[in-house]
Amino acid sequence: MSMFLDTAKIKVKAGNGGDGMVAFRREKYVPNGGPWGGDGGRGGNVVFVVDEGLRTLMDFRYNRHFKAQSGEKGMTKGMHGRGAEDLIVRVPQGTTVRDAETGKIITDLIENGQEFIVAHGGRGGRGNIRFATPKNPAPEISENGEPGQERELQLELKILADVGLVGFPSVGKSTLLSVITSAKPKIGAYHFTTIVPNLGMVRTQSGDSFAVADLPGLIEGASQGVGLGTQFLRHIERTRVILHIIDMSASEGRDPYEDYLAINKELESYNLRLMERPQIIVANKMDMPESQENLEEFKKKIAANYDEFEDLPPIFPISGLTKQGLAPLLDATAELLDKTPEFLLYDESEMEEEAYYGFDEEEKPFEIGRDDDATWVLSGEKLMKLFNMTNFDRDESVMKFARQLRGMGVDEALRARGAKDGDLVRIGKFEFEFVD
Repeated sequence: MSMFLDTAKIKVKAGNGGDGMVAFRREKYVPNGGPWGGDGGRGGNVVFVVDEGLRTLMDFRYNRHFKAQSGEKGMTKGMHGRGAEDLIVRVPQGTTVRDAETGKIITDLIENGQEFIVAHGGRGGRGNIRFATPKNPAPEISENGEPGQERELQLELKILADVGLVGFPSVGKSTLLSVITSAKPKIGAYHFTTIVPNLGMVRTQSGDSFAVADLPGLIEGASQGVGLGTQFLRHIERTRVILHIIDMSASEGRDPYEDYLAINKELESYNLRLMERPQIIVANKMDMPESQENLEEFKKKIAANYDEFEDLPPIFPISGLTKQGLAPLLDATAELLDKTPEFLLYDESEMEEEAYYGFDEEEKPFEIGRDDDATWVLSGEKLMKLFNMTNFDRDESVMKFARQLRGMGVDEALRARGAKDGDLVRIGKFEFEFVD
């Protein structure tokens, strides 16, 4: 079984804020003590941190739930609860994080040590010391802690490599990687010997260096799920240069030019942006009989399909087995990398908008629905936040919540929808009677 994992779906839950406390000073010889309940502590965030020592998402295969600690509750003597530690989750370089519900990109983590908060902890609830006023010097009001953010995430690993090797199975990609780097990929005389991406570092004779990824062989229909191609094509998205390996000996009985067209078609079908990356054609197995004749025929066909003003892709004849022609190929690759910029992986439309914590005039603070039992149902993000942070064990807190609903226009909206005195109104699992 392969121990390489490049996708995972997980659930993260940030810590809830600690509840505020209702308390009063009652020491001897301290007249008119007043409120003394402290605030709750902040809940812990869930933070992704890039660790260059990780190579796969295997750590998320069996551990799919990540929950940060909640903040401590407020205490008497005006003492605030301790804030919870953030939960640190380590991910490999090249991890893309999506919101599983919306499909939007939350962040793209590519630099070692890079951090990103994927779920924010809730703030602590206020104790009654915060609600003291000249009109109400001894309030019995406190807030519950704000619930921590909870979301389901889709993780995708797209390995970081400057150069990607693509081509049909058994054209010599793994052999080439093994002779130009210190990588030890599995090599065999059968298709799909490579079933996971392999990565290696190249150092040219001139001193340049770059990372090369050997991807599992593509076949026709890979972009639609045939073979292993659709599983690993994502790993070529970060590369800046593509080395297109072609078996010029036609040992599999296929035409080299048809192979070239078929692989490019699969790359285009998977992601049109892959065709923006410059390609170098690597004519491999030139030590085999008839390879030279096939190469000449290949050059004629490719020239016939390019306009006279278009630049033909460079072609380098090599032999991975005898190591012939490798130095010019590597120097040309390094030179092409120097003048090829990074490619934008995602459009702005694919990225999740940054969180905005101010007041949005267009956002409705609440919504009104009706259940089958004729109960009015109130919902909405702002309303539910107020509801969750209300301490219903204290009458003053309940009255404060009622005033907040009235200030939001809930009473008027229910009345306009036809609510009558005595109708049941439900918020979550909490029910109360509407009073006209």
